[in-house]
Amino acid sequence: MATSSMVSSIAQAPKGIDFSDIVEDDTPAIEIIIENPDDVIIGVDGMAIDLMPEEDEPAFDANLAEYMDEGELEKLGSDLVGEVESDISSRKDWVDMYVKGLEVLGMKYEERTEPWTGACGVFSTLLTEAAVRFQSETIIETFPAQGPVKTQIIGAVDKLKEEAAERVRTDMNFQLVDGMPEYRPEHERMLFNLGLAGAAFKKVYFDPSLGRQTSIFCPAEDVIIPYGSSGARTAERVTHVMRKTKNDVRKLQVAGFYRDVELGEPVILHNDVEKKKAEEQGYSVTDDDRYQFLEIQVDYDMPGYEDDDGIAVPYIVTIDKGTNKVLSVYRNWKEDDEKKLKRQHFVQYDYVPGFGAYGFGYIHLIGGYARAGTSLIRQLVDAGTLSNLPGGLKSRGLRIKGDDTPIAPGEFRDVDVPSGTVRDNIMPLPYKEPSQVLAALLDRITEEGRRLGSIADMNISDMSANAPVGTTLALLERQLKTMSAVQARVHFSMKQEFKLLKEIIRNNTPGDYEYVPNGADPRAKKGDYDLVEVIPVSDPNSSTMAQRIMQYQAVIQLSQSAPQIYDLPQLHRQMIEVLGVRNADKLVPTDEDMKPRDPISENMAFLTGKPTKAFIYQDHDAHIAVHSSMMQDPMVMGQMGQNPMAQQMQASIMAHIAEHVAFQYRNQIEERLGASLPAPNAELPEQVEVQLAKLVAQAAQQLTQIHQGEAAQKQAQQQQQDPIVQMQQQELQIKMQDAQTKAQKVQGDLAIKGQEMQLKAQEMASRQGANPEVAAAKMQQEMIMERQMHEQEMAQRQQEFEQKMAQKQQEASVKMQTKLMERLNKPAAKSPEN
Repeated sequence: MATSSMVSSIAQAPKGIDFSDIVEDDTPAIEIIIENPDDVIIGVDGMAIDLMPEEDEPAFDANLAEYMDEGELEKLGSDLVGEVESDISSRKDWVDMYVKGLEVLGMKYEERTEPWTGACGVFSTLLTEAAVRFQSETIIETFPAQGPVKTQIIGAVDKLKEEAAERVRTDMNFQLVDGMPEYRPEHERMLFNLGLAGAAFKKVYFDPSLGRQTSIFCPAEDVIIPYGSSGARTAERVTHVMRKTKNDVRKLQVAGFYRDVELGEPVILHNDVEKKKAEEQGYSVTDDDRYQFLEIQVDYDMPGYEDDDGIAVPYIVTIDKGTNKVLSVYRNWKEDDEKKLKRQHFVQYDYVPGFGAYGFGYIHLIGGYARAGTSLIRQLVDAGTLSNLPGGLKSRGLRIKGDDTPIAPGEFRDVDVPSGTVRDNIMPLPYKEPSQVLAALLDRITEEGRRLGSIADMNISDMSANAPVGTTLALLERQLKTMSAVQARVHFSMKQEFKLLKEIIRNNTPGDYEYVPNGADPRAKKGDYDLVEVIPVSDPNSSTMAQRIMQYQAVIQLSQSAPQIYDLPQLHRQMIEVLGVRNADKLVPTDEDMKPRDPISENMAFLTGKPTKAFIYQDHDAHIAVHSSMMQDPMVMGQMGQNPMAQQMQASIMAHIAEHVAFQYRNQIEERLGASLPAPNAELPEQVEVQLAKLVAQAAQQLTQIHQGEAAQKQAQQQQQDPIVQMQQQELQIKMQDAQTKAQKVQGDLAIKGQEMQLKAQEMASRQGANPEVAAAKMQQEMIMERQMHEQEMAQRQQEFEQKMAQKQQEASVKMQTKLMERLNKPAAKSPEN
């Protein structure tokens, strides 16, 4: 700081100190220079003494207006009110069109004096019909009796998340239906105004006086958005015109929400839209003695709280419009948000998006048709009035007794005629009957307006009773295309509103449920809300129940051609839910509703035709054994065979056994692997799936070999126990013994014959003079060849015998299996008469 700005002073010694006892030295006197009178710090031996300590920084959620200078607040209020007035001027044309539309709304009968007193003052019902129909259709779709909220799970779906989603859905619907009794009336008011104005707003916030979340309807004329903005979400400045009574303002001042300043008496300030609405409802705006506040959500570089980078950050500033006094300044971002993004409090609903921030409604789309229809209706009624009660001219001297009152039916009055007949003294004007051209023009204008407003009735006569569902659905979709788009916009805006409500419930309401939820601790509320998203129960793809029913009928028709690829119980259950029938889960149970049962309970379910389901953790060997035993029980199968549904019952039993077999096979694969497999149908990364497939392939081969060995051994044991096979084996042994005996006899015969042949050969050789040894060797070789031929013949016979025995054993096994299957199927094949 410059020296010229310094304030210098020499500190005086405090009274009561005697300097005579102090030894003088050459140390210069201490000079204290105060550069900032608001911040004086003296250091003594390393200790800092703060003579003017700084005030504590205001809390993040504090009202900054309490800490700001009055001059800064006046400048802030003046600047913001000026900008709001500019925003109001920029939307003047939109307001004027809205006011003109309210004039022909027809909520109040108009007493006309032109062209004569008592002329017709009715209005065309085109706008009112459109608004009421839109409100009625949309409230049924968006707010059914069971509640407007359903849930969507974030990330992978499991049993715990599904249970949490159900608890959140129940709690949100409880909050909106019972905990917030004002929600449905406010929502209905919003829908009615949305159809007419084309734009409506919901303000979602936590109300300290109520101790809970709230969502109130804000008319479009009370939410001021600058020209050029696309909507309340991205606008740099959004102003909410609020009206509060003296008592409400005082409560907020005492609670510390607003500054405790004197506001004086309320100043009556009303715009054209408010005046016209009050006039239509039969009220007078002079009866409104409430304060008018401007709650402005604006990006501003607040004095004393400037951003280091000079960037305007979001604030909420509340100003009394009558006095321009600033009542509160609050930060409008989350405390832990480094980016300081604006918190959303308004949800904008648009009927048809327009050129600016406000959408187009029925007043903008068909307001001209309603005005033209009003004019035509009045002309036709006035023409009928003049035609039925015509006026005319009469002679000056003609006098009729009581001529100032109409003549009643059956009444005759005295007439004083100056001359001639009565007919000569009276000339009625030539009024025509109501024009047929005007009547046809009125019908055409009304029809065009209803078509443009998507409120025209569909001609059922244009549809054939035998037309395919797809054709009927296409016609229905074409008729409802525009309304479906509007419903989709409402669905999107409600989703944003529910997100804001969910966050408030998550952060500001008590952490426990207000009731004991199913399957969870009441303290699990915040954790449940973190797992799921809340969305509207309405369907953006179909705007009416009729359209959804037609869609399901089309799917049911498709399922008839290939029922094996459809989940028919789930399809029928969804159809019942669309029809609005309660307890659809009890009428059509699905696999997800099944609970584990013991084997006997499952057998009882089979016999009574109820569905069953196998679970992965059950003892599959035991279940298969119990179910197979029932299939082999002649008494049970005999009773089942008398049932007309016997084949379906047996098919369900076999399908259930197959489920247990599948789980049993999975457990055996896990035993071979030595590790647990992922959950069935779980999504796996590509690399994990490939590696797992290789490991499972090896384990499956090993398991197959084991099963093949066990099957062969079992088959051999069964064959050994079969009496037929045992008889065949004994017969084979006898034949083998006979063959061996014959072979031994042949060997003996061959040996004897060989010796005889050797003797004969020696005798012949001696007679012929040949060498006896050579003759004996030749004879021996012939005997060996004959023996080999005999052995080959015996071996061939043995092989043929074994083949025949194997074939007989196979035929016997097939016969046994055939008899077993016939024995099992015999009860089911019996007719009900037997």
